[in-house]
Amino acid sequence: LVSGGILVLDFLLCLLLVPSRAHTHKLFRSPATAEQITPSMASANFEYPEFYSFQPFFTIQPVLATREKQMGLWRDLILKYYTELRIKTLVVHECPLWKNPDIGRELDNDAIMAVMEDFVKGGHGEWEDPDVRTRCRILWRKPEQLASDIYDWAEANGYINSVCTVYELHSGEDINGMSFEGADEELLRRALNILEDQGKCTVFKGDTSSEDGIKFF
Repeated sequence: LVSGGILVLDFLLCLLLVPSRAHTHKLFRSPATAEQITPSMASANFEYPEFYSFQPFFTIQPVLATREKQMGLWRDLILKYYTELRIKTLVVHECPLWKNPDIGRELDNDAIMAVMEDFVKGGHGEWEDPDVRTRCRILWRKPEQLASDIYDWAEANGYINSVCTVYELHSGEDINGMSFEGADEELLRRALNILEDQGKCTVFKGDTSSEDGIKFF
């Protein structure tokens, strides 16, 4: 079977032999002004998985079972990239993942949209503009996962029956390295709503939205 001049069998072997090792892949780019900085410039040393260097990875595979594995790898890569670099929004036309200049391969527009639709369907992304689908909010953690992380943090740091602010929850000194550090405030509030429904916290109004208080139970 041939897809885009590439043997599908080769891609199957890639999937079966994907090693746990990662390598540092530096994207080539021209100098940019501050206004032009894109996610690809956020880190010069993001470690890409080995399969990112396989040419068939950039061609949507025609065999369903193979394509499902391929889409799973794309989901994992997108989430890892945007979570590790703490980037909240994927701008479709700016995403550096679609092109690997080292091997001269890139996804075409139809393939990009197929990958993005699958990513959103998987629950780790939401279209900010569903009518045109150019910007996707990245959910570093799903709201349910984030709610659990927040409550575990509150228990571990003595916040049960105590109060903190929404600002402290995403930008405070006590949350370094936590999954919700720097998280989108809207996503944080959705996680807090889950905890409220579970009877584990209550949120009350402050002078500003960032000063809203949270009491954990």
